[in-house]
Amino acid sequence: MAKTFTLFLATSPYSYENTLTAVRIAESALQKGHTVNLIASGDGVYCFLKGQKAKGITNAGEKFAELIQKGLRVYL
Repeated sequence: MAKTFTLFLATSPYSYENTLTAVRIAESALQKGHTVNLIASGDGVYCFLKGQKAKGITNAGEKFAELIQKGLRVYL
């Protein structure tokens, strides 16, 4: 039975591991056929900027773009 997950992200993309945690939860839920909504507020909206040049860590903008293609719904 498919469920709906709603995640809230309010921290900047590279200050804490919250962004990576949100990515992993969303990715896992989408792979299992669930609906995933992500609400970004405050500094969380910076996770969706294009052209970020993250070195040595997961690029938030690219990762969320991939998840959006897989069905992630984002609300800024």
